[in-house]
Amino acid sequence: MSKCEQCIVKEFSALKALTKDELLKLADTKISYTVKKGEIIFDEGDYLDGIFCVKNGVCKLTKLSSNGKDQIVKLVSRGELLGQRSLISEEPTNLSAVALEDMTVCFVPKSQVMAFFNENNKFSLGVMKNVCHDLKEADNVLVNLAQKSVKERLASTLLYLHDTFGVNEDDSLKIQLSREEISSIIGTATESCIRLLSDFNKSGLIETNGKKIILKNKKELRKLAE
Repeated sequence: MSKCEQCIVKEFSALKALTKDELLKLADTKISYTVKKGEIIFDEGDYLDGIFCVKNGVCKLTKLSSNGKDQIVKLVSRGELLGQRSLISEEPTNLSAVALEDMTVCFVPKSQVMAFFNENNKFSLGVMKNVCHDLKEADNVLVNLAQKSVKERLASTLLYLHDTFGVNEDDSLKIQLSREEISSIIGTATESCIRLLSDFNKSGLIETNGKKIILKNKKELRKLAE
């Protein structure tokens, strides 16, 4: 089997609809490389000439706001694809992608992706489903920002990081975000985020040590998040 046939990305994305022959073509055209923590995969406004398959690691998708600050829209992990919406719409990217940790990604040229898109109905349907899912998630983010308090959004975010990415051996969240990054996700000032984390710590909901955060009372956090 080719490496693309064995790759985890195939199991969790539209690539699972590709045939064995198509996966062999994919293996011949893709370019694999490492992205270091903090490096940019693509910038908002770039025109992409392909898609990125995330084989390992996590990146953040950010949108530059009018005040010049980056708003984190989504965290993308192994098994997901980057850039499919821009590729299909033939528009510049609406978001930037920046590695939160060292990553392994594969770049697949536009010509090959569009060949699959035109020749394999299951693949094209899978891509459209992924795009629709992203739009649904964006709707949920907007609703949360509009209807939930900052405290509720912080609780939701901490639980999301725990449930999605897991914990280390010491029970701290595996994904370690800066206070600025957490504040960007929940849509508040960094100072407010720091104050809320301190309040959570004092009330026994979490335990903090530098960037490390341990969820001590997930039951109460879920009540708060709801």
